[in-house]
Amino acid sequence: MTKTISFDLHATDGKARTGVINTPRGDIRTPAFMPVGTAATVKAMMPESVRATGADVLLGNTYHLMLRPTAERVAALGGLHKFMNWDRPILTDSGGFQVMSLSDLRKLTEEGVTFRSHIDGSKHMLTPERSMEIQKLLGSDIVMCFDECPALPATDEKVAESMRMSMRWARRSKDAFGDRPGHALFGIQQGGVTEHLRGESAQALVDIGFDGYAVGGLAVGEGQEAMFGVLEYAPDMLPKDKPRYLMGVGKPDDIVGAVKRGIDMMDCVLPSRSGRTGQVWNRLGQLNIKNARHQNDPRPIDEHCTCPTCRNYSRAYLHHVFRSQEMISSMLLTWHNLHYYQEIMQGMRDAIAAGTFAAWESDFHATRAQGDIDPL
Repeated sequence: MTKTISFDLHATDGKARTGVINTPRGDIRTPAFMPVGTAATVKAMMPESVRATGADVLLGNTYHLMLRPTAERVAALGGLHKFMNWDRPILTDSGGFQVMSLSDLRKLTEEGVTFRSHIDGSKHMLTPERSMEIQKLLGSDIVMCFDECPALPATDEKVAESMRMSMRWARRSKDAFGDRPGHALFGIQQGGVTEHLRGESAQALVDIGFDGYAVGGLAVGEGQEAMFGVLEYAPDMLPKDKPRYLMGVGKPDDIVGAVKRGIDMMDCVLPSRSGRTGQVWNRLGQLNIKNARHQNDPRPIDEHCTCPTCRNYSRAYLHHVFRSQEMISSMLLTWHNLHYYQEIMQGMRDAIAAGTFAAWESDFHATRAQGDIDPL
């Protein structure tokens, strides 16, 4: 069994990259999309079903798991992998974004963040040291530094202040993480949409030294054009021999655009959340299965898709079970969405390896432009 986590870059095509992150719990093929199992479950999916879609790694969340059931309870029950019946790699977010977006009465100091739980109002404090402790108790394979993520738009002064504190917290996270063979710690680049702040952040992280690097602070309200603008230069500021992770992204065209610009890993709640609200993607665009036009349609979501939903169920049936508020609706639509996302990732991996990424991307956009689209 591998005792360390390493990254092998196999091929590049333009800025797009394909490779493998080697971990003791299995390889992560890149570019990789990580389904989000926030509270130790990918909603509406069994773990073996998630794996069947092609997922190599899942994401769990420090903030949610520290509140319920608590990291200490998960550790006592054998760790997060055993707890949720997932024996493949797990990456855990540090909790910084959720503290910003979900908690009440948030108070930020140099030490950390004091906040009240969105569940029951109980008071908690999250620091870089506590975040590392929680992620160690969970047993996550890839640990994220604790950072502060300001919502955009924000002034350069505000973004710079936040970024520099995050870099100090990155150092504290590294010190608290210690020497843990078989586990990796990723630093998180901040700096909003300002290039020189991104460069300052990247240099600070490289000076500390991490096993991988995330581009953080995007997908927080800046829009796709601004996000792609940052991705034109931000990944290039990070070491080429380490994985690059774009946090919280996104829609299919966001993912393709990110890979085009040098990103190796992504996560997003969108495919599972959308499945629960009747929204699905296919090669031609996006569908809202609750729309009346689907109620008599015998076709699958996508006639070329090999997922169990498309092999066995019609749009008419999916329309019916969604309208009837049957649980199977969330299960089937989520399964399709996750399968479709992994199909995109495999297509990009193959194209990059073959040196045909530009043609693959052009075909991806041209096919979607044909339009089998419902307003979402």
